[in-house]
Amino acid sequence: MSNGNKSSAEKILEGIGGAGNIKFLTCCATRLRFELNDNSIVDKAALDAIPEVMGCVPQSGERYQIVVGGGVATMHSALQQLLEQSKASGSADNTKTETKAAASNDDVKASLRSSGVRGKVAWVDGFFEYLSDSFRPILGILLGASLIIALCAVLDALHIVDFRGDKSAGWVFVDSMWHSVFYFLPIMVAYNASKKLKVDPWLGAAIMGALMTPDFQKLTSLASTSSIKDATLGTVSHVAHVFGLPMQLNDYSGNVFVPLIMVAVLALVYRFLKKIIPENLHMVFVPFLSLIIMIPLTAFLIGPLGVWIGTYLGLGLAWLNTHAPFVFAILIPLLYPFLVPLGLHWPLNALMLMNIQTLGYDFIQGPMGVWNFACFGATAGVLLISLREKDATMRQTASGALAAGLFGGISEPSLYGIHLRFKKVYPRLLAGCLAGGVTLAVLSSMYGSVKTQAFAFTSLLTIPVFHPMWIYAISIAVAFVVPMVLIVLFDYRTAEEKAEHKE
Repeated sequence: MSNGNKSSAEKILEGIGGAGNIKFLTCCATRLRFELNDNSIVDKAALDAIPEVMGCVPQSGERYQIVVGGGVATMHSALQQLLEQSKASGSADNTKTETKAAASNDDVKASLRSSGVRGKVAWVDGFFEYLSDSFRPILGILLGASLIIALCAVLDALHIVDFRGDKSAGWVFVDSMWHSVFYFLPIMVAYNASKKLKVDPWLGAAIMGALMTPDFQKLTSLASTSSIKDATLGTVSHVAHVFGLPMQLNDYSGNVFVPLIMVAVLALVYRFLKKIIPENLHMVFVPFLSLIIMIPLTAFLIGPLGVWIGTYLGLGLAWLNTHAPFVFAILIPLLYPFLVPLGLHWPLNALMLMNIQTLGYDFIQGPMGVWNFACFGATAGVLLISLREKDATMRQTASGALAAGLFGGISEPSLYGIHLRFKKVYPRLLAGCLAGGVTLAVLSSMYGSVKTQAFAFTSLLTIPVFHPMWIYAISIAVAFVVPMVLIVLFDYRTAEEKAEHKE
């Protein structure tokens, strides 16, 4: 088959080094994520030449990411079919990986690890991979839940339904549609985190679920349970004495730090048990002993520790938002353009979820929305130029990225498809972040900071979940318009890039 007749999936498979070079393949909202045998045999130039490929992102070790935008699910399925066919026929090409010396692999790793904070230290990259892979599979349902909340907010704003009044059974049921996602979030995170660390995912889910059962919650109502007021938080915590030992009782619904810490410890216990227990007894005794060890350990130690970490990190940011709101509203939008491409934004996402669980609202997503709409505004500027110049290729890239952003809140197609490819985009983008951040800071100082009770993908559809909504809407509008106008007036390409683009 000639190269011109090959499908894009076949070209990606060939560029990545063949089926034999792939250890593991998954995908997120916009990227194909590979774990390879040898990164050094990847043909980046060939991958970049594929029309559907928006960018290639080498990671430390043997990880590799290919950005393909909204069609990632279709591409992932096509690649999985090719891998299954290759495995069935026994034709996976392993010859390339066998010819590489260990020294060459070390050179590749050293080169990749020198290209950023995640690359310099392998454990840092592993930490952020752990965070992102624990959340990535559930982003879709989080988006779905946030849209249900947005719909309810619109109905409330239009006075069709008063959600602050006495609720009928029907609207209590509607609330449960989105509340279920956040209530059982710890179990979902535990499942994904376990899968990432190669532990039985149902084991991680079961351990987390044990702390969320009605029986566990009933411990708070026992006569022997004591109550302690936390002066700092202004909350009341309950302590039960189980087998003579004090156990702090917490509401773990919506918590993400506890399952992340728990699964990290579970992975060590799980591997140790598999080493010391005969293989023919693994199925029974590994899960049995894991449950016996990890449920008490989580209830007595890991659970309270995770709650404490998440709560006080959130309180620290809340203090900054309260005492230096101007700095906070400007700092967050200016940080995100550098955090997102490196995947360093996941800890902040975890804090957003913790804020909702502990405070009942989140204050980070408002400033984050400013960055997102500055990103989309830059893409809109590129789209307008492509329409003016009748550039069909860039028009297709920009229109797809803009649609994914405005309606899905996804910035990666814009970042990897356009912004990181052209040097003049980021200065215009940062100007939008600054303008939107200053607008948000000024209005928030006068009328109160923007908050939301939902984990929302910041898109046009989720604007109603933010309060005060008008402050948020004005701020993101400013953030959107500024980079769009700057790019239309001053272009997004240097003279050299413009000349190359025309060739």
